[in-house]
This record gives sequence, C-alpha cells and structure tokens, in this order.
Amino acid sequence: MRILPISTSKSRAAWLAGCATLAVMATPAHAQEGQEPVAAEEDDLNNAIIVTATKRAANIQDIPFSINAQTADDIQRSGAVTIEDLSRNVAGLSVQNLGPGQSQVSVRGVSAGQVVRDQPGVKEQVGVYLDESVISLSLFTPDLDLFDLNRVETLRGPQGTLFGSGSVGGTIRYITNQPVIGLTEGVVEGNINRVDGDDLGYHLKGAINVPLGGNVAARAVGYYTQYGGFIDAAGSGGGQNVNDGERYGGRLSIRFDNGAGLSVTPRVVYQRVEANGFNRQEVFNLYANPFTVSTDPFIFDDRQQFLLLREGFEDETLIADLVADVDLGGIILTSVTSYTDREILVSRDASALTGSVSVDLDLDNDAVFLPSNLRDTTDLETWTQELRLASDTDGPLQWLIGGFYQDTSRFYRQRLPTPGYAAFVDDALGDGTSAAVANGFDNLDSPFNSDLPYDIEQFAVFGEATYSLTDRFDITAGARYYNFDETRTITTGGLFANGDAGQVDTTSSDGISPRVLLSYDITPDLTLNAQASKGFRLGGVNDPLNTPLCNDEDLALFGGFQDYDDESLWNYEVGAKAQGRGFYANAAAFYTDISDLQVTLDAGSCSSRIVFNVPEAHTMGVEAEFGVTPLDGLDFVVSGSLLEAEFDSTLPDPLAGATGIREGNRLPSVPEFQVSVTGSYEFPIARNADAYFAAAFTHVGNRYTQPSDQEDNPRTFVSNLPFLGAPGTDETVVDLLLPSYELLNLSAGVDMDNGLSVIAYVNNVFDENPLLSFDRERGGRARLGFAVGQPRTYGMTVRKEF
Repeated sequence: MRILPISTSKSRAAWLAGCATLAVMATPAHAQEGQEPVAAEEDDLNNAIIVTATKRAANIQDIPFSINAQTADDIQRSGAVTIEDLSRNVAGLSVQNLGPGQSQVSVRGVSAGQVVRDQPGVKEQVGVYLDESVISLSLFTPDLDLFDLNRVETLRGPQGTLFGSGSVGGTIRYITNQPVIGLTEGVVEGNINRVDGDDLGYHLKGAINVPLGGNVAARAVGYYTQYGGFIDAAGSGGGQNVNDGERYGGRLSIRFDNGAGLSVTPRVVYQRVEANGFNRQEVFNLYANPFTVSTDPFIFDDRQQFLLLREGFEDETLIADLVADVDLGGIILTSVTSYTDREILVSRDASALTGSVSVDLDLDNDAVFLPSNLRDTTDLETWTQELRLASDTDGPLQWLIGGFYQDTSRFYRQRLPTPGYAAFVDDALGDGTSAAVANGFDNLDSPFNSDLPYDIEQFAVFGEATYSLTDRFDITAGARYYNFDETRTITTGGLFANGDAGQVDTTSSDGISPRVLLSYDITPDLTLNAQASKGFRLGGVNDPLNTPLCNDEDLALFGGFQDYDDESLWNYEVGAKAQGRGFYANAAAFYTDISDLQVTLDAGSCSSRIVFNVPEAHTMGVEAEFGVTPLDGLDFVVSGSLLEAEFDSTLPDPLAGATGIREGNRLPSVPEFQVSVTGSYEFPIARNADAYFAAAFTHVGNRYTQPSDQEDNPRTFVSNLPFLGAPGTDETVVDLLLPSYELLNLSAGVDMDNGLSVIAYVNNVFDENPLLSFDRERGGRARLGFAVGQPRTYGMTVRKEF
C-alpha cells in the first residue's frame, strides 16, 4: 500500500484532502465490498483512503483512472447534506438542481440537458450505487441522507465495463459503514439552522453498532431532518417558505461471518422525503405579470412565485439487499441480490398551464381561473442479481468475471384534476365533449390523463483482468456485453390528450463496452496512467406529442421524433498522481467522442418534451486536485476542471434554430470552468481539545439549461394570450445563459478527545442567489421561472461519538 505523508494535524488534513482525491481517514476501510472492515493503522502516516472502484479494495492512489472520494470527515465537517453539496468540491462533477429529489448529475460535461418529471423513458447518464446496489432512476436520483457513510466515490469517465448502462459519463457510489463484529460503538448528532434569516431547519441522527454474539453484528442508522424553506408565493395558494420539507428514514444491516471464508450481510433501507413546494423563482405567470390591466400589474421579487394551489413532492424508497462472499481458496465468489420499491409523487400547480389552454379555447374567464393540479406518480419495482468471481492471490495476474441481471417494472401516471372544468368545456364545445374524449378515464374534470407502464429487462456479462508486466507497469483490459429489452404501453385520455389506446412500443439493443488501462510508476510517489474506454446509454421511445395543444409550427417541427437510439461514447484519457511529504497532486486530461447523443428539449406550445439523437458531439478538458500542508495544522486544497463540451453536428434549419443543435454550440447544463478552494487552520486549545477555522470558496461557471437556449438569446417570449386586459402581444425578455456564481462557506469548531464535536457554520455567506436551471410551460405562454439555490444559512451541529 502506498502511504500519503501528512502532518500530524490529522482531522483537518482529512477533511480538506478528502475534498479532493486523497485524504487521511480515521474511519475503517473495507477490504472488499461486504467483507469485514480493515482496522485503521495506528500510525497516522499509514492511513489512506481504500476504495472499491474496481470491485476490489485498493489505495485510491493505485486506481488507474480519475477518481474522487469524499470521506466521512469531509461530509461531516463541510455540512454537506446532498450530492449537490458534495459536487462543488469534486472536479468534473456537476449537479443540476430541479427541486427536491430531482437533481440531474453529469460528469465531465456529458449531458443531454434538462430532463423533467414527465419524461419517464429517459435513461440516466451517471450510474448511482448504494454500496453494491444500483439505485439510479433517470431524473429521480435518490436524495439519500449522507449520515454514517464511509465515503462517496466519484468515478470519472465511462464505467460501462464494471457498472454497465447509465455509467456513460461516470459512476457515483455511496459507501456505507458496515457492521463490525465484536465492537460496540455509536454516534448521535443534532443540528439547528436558520435559512434566509427566516425559517428554521434542524436534524437529529444516530447510528449504533452492536455485537449480537459469536460472529454476528448489527448496525442501525436513523435520521430525521426538517428543511427550512426560502421561497415565498403570492396568490390564493401562496404563503411564506412554501418549499420547506422533511426527510426521515434509516438503515439496518446484520453481518454474519463464520471466520472460515463465508460472510453474509442482509440489509434494509427505508427513506421518505416530503417537500411542500419547489425552489422556483418566477419571472412571468399567466396570473401575475406586468401586462395585465383588469388586475394590478405584478413584478416578481427574488425567490418568489405565484400559486393557486400548493405544490408538493413525495418519495418513499425501500431497498432490501443481501451481499454474500465465499472464499473458494484463491477465488472470492460474491453474490449481490437487491430489491428496490419506490413510490414518487410530483404535485404541481398547473393552473397557469390549463388556464392558458382555456384562453386558446376561448372558454369563460371563470374557467381560466380554475385551480388545476398536475399529479405525476411513479411506482417502481426493481430486482437485480449480480454474481462474480474475483482472484484472491498475490500473483501478477488479477482478474474478475461476473454476470448481471435486472428486471424493472415502472408505472408512470399523470392526472390533471381541475374541478368544474368539464362543465365549461361542454358549454363551449358542445354537450358530451368531455365524456367523448375521456377514453375510459373516470374523472371528466381531468383534461389530461395518461398511463404508461414500462417493463425492462437487462442482462450482462463482464470481465476485467490486470497483469503486472513489471513491478512498475500494469495493464488492465476488460469488456461488458449487454442485452436490453423494454416494452412500454401508453393510454391517454382527456381534452388535451391524443386518445392513445393501449399503444405498445418496444425497444431492444445489445452491444459490447470494452476498456484498456495502463499504469506506470515513475517513482513510488509518481504514477502515470492512460486509458481508452467505451460507455453506453440505452435508447427508448418518446411519448406522443399532446397534439391538441400544439400550434401548427411546433407540430410540424417536433412531430417526427418517435424513438431514439442508444448513446455511446469513447473516452481517451491520460493522468498523473503524485504525492510527497505535505502535498499531493492529481490531474487528468481527457477527450470524449460521443455518438448519437440523446438530447432532450421542450417542444414549444405542445407542453411536451422529446428526446432525439445528435450524430456527433465531444467533450474534452482537464481536471486537477491539489492539496498542501505548508505548516503544521494549516491545510489548503484546490480542485477544479476546465472543459469544452460541444456539438459536432448541425441539424437542417429550421430544426437547428429551434433545437440549438448546431456545430460549436455548447452541451447544456455544464459549466466550462468550475473551481473549489478550501483552507483550514487547526490548533490545540487544551490538552484534550483542538479548535479549527475553515473556509470553502466555490466558483461555478455559466451554463445553459437546454441546447436551444443559446439560439436567439436573450430570448423574447410572447404570451399570445389576450387575458385580463393584456393585449396578447406582450413580451418578456429573459437571458437564458445561467450566470456564473460564487459561494463562500465558513465554519469553526472544537473536537474533543471524548468524542464530542461542536461545529458552527455560515453557508453562502454573501447570500448569492444562483440560477440553477430555467423552466418554461407551453413555450412561455403559461409560466417562466428559474430553479434557485439555497440562500444564506446559519447553523450549529453537535456530535457525540461513543
């Protein structure tokens, strides 16, 4: 094992160094996923992060590709509570926040743009794992609590060989602390915070590890978090801090190890997330805008929206998995069985959307003002099984082979209950109209209804081998064969729907994803590596456009996109990892050639979104992480990335102008430049206590939400809706280039030898209001707004280990 020289100021060095790629770690590391954790070395200089990014344990500096690991200390001391918080300290990792539980993750600029709650067929670009269990779900990446994690690994670049579909840009792995046999330990943590000088938030969390006698141990984790809100809403459904919410849940795992090569670890994970609204800041709403005459003109403030109905988000997740390891004598057999059940509800105030259609239909003004609730529900059930064999010898050849099977059932439903709407429709369009277009759905007051069940099966076999040609030079080669089948059935009904009646669409694909990696130790403290690797993202079928809502121009432009093919890419990369006494430096340069990039965009007035393939695109750039300890107790870490992510194809006009698919245009949602600088100073204040001060500065560059946003920008949106005295020719001009932003977080704390820690912090010191993504309804005719980040937050955390 390579050793990272550090200062004796171990806790602060761990916190900062882990923010990049290498750190001191006081938490035990796992010898292999699911196996007994290896005890930490007593000598601080011998501690280093052990990761399992290659599905076997290794020092992070020995991994022959670009990887970051945020340790338990990093998470605790930075106050990170979401993957978005962590991403600011990880070079090349970007998170697009679209509301609670709806973050989109991209790595190294591989991004298709904004995916929203009504695109259930879109596949993820970054694979997300909880230990060995895959938990990715396109838009709805689980918003897992980060308490009692051992680390979070970010594997940059395609990981299609070992981790399969969805890892086209990279893979994120939440690694939890496992039960430790023969040890009793625990921790409790409490926090209170004030958001935007207004709303209170807090959390209470705890974990305990207990022996159950003999060779059995259990670890239990429980948590409850109350989130303070920071968005105010005007209108009859409004109020203050409408986006507050809560998260609660826990994990229970039991470990059995017979001491003779057999270990079994069953686990149950439960979590429920509820939010009472969304972090949306509006600039135009059908009911609230500067152009109305019969009501007072309305100008939105920062962090304000307009509601006729309160909104909400619910995500209930149950994960049950079992990991078993068997030592067969020089070979380890690992079995991973996982079951996931999720129920997700996105409840939105769609009054402006429905009302804008009512204006088009020339319904009575009373119909335009009817509260309308768009309810998107997802029921997901997934079984996965992985079996693999891995060598467990000291020879120059190390190998791993395995098979993977996944069976997923996903049922997506939409309803638009609008009480009283059927009477207005029948009065304007003729008696019986609502019943005639219902297509079997019961609620005639719901002008849009859809049922979309998906059945997905995936099978794969994979293998990878590493051979040490010399003591310094290793070569790794591997490949994955995959076979995928998806069946989707669509039924729709209501005035806004097409009336699809059980239409069945199927998608299938297969292929091979190889990779080759080279690693050469110039010295024991300097390693060069290179790789060529392929990743893939499964294709699918678009939902039909809502043709009754489309104008002729949008129907002609977007009506021809039915299905989309697999996306694939080749990644070429060179990197270097160096370390010395008091410093480390890791850097990588890469070029990614993307074929059939799946791009998602808003189909204008149709209130629909579609995905289609762009023949060629690329990303290229550099990422670097550097840490130094110039003085005992003083530490600095710099982490950053600079990239170019562009289309290499141009669609014929008018599609190029409508979609933004033009050679040289940027891929969406990813900053060209992102950098994080952290620093801290630790010093003793008593024989049994150390204090510290820390600061973290982050710069995130400008971005576009969708490819089309860079065409004709700043964009002029015309409502075309003569309503409340507005002429229908009013214009709202919006700059769709999301501006860069900077965040500064400060903290101070005391660590005592008895396990008690106290941390006080201020996040977003200068109360920056970052614009994270742009949202439009019906091409801007109903509503325009931005998702925004959390404002200044003060807090204190008290933690006790025992």
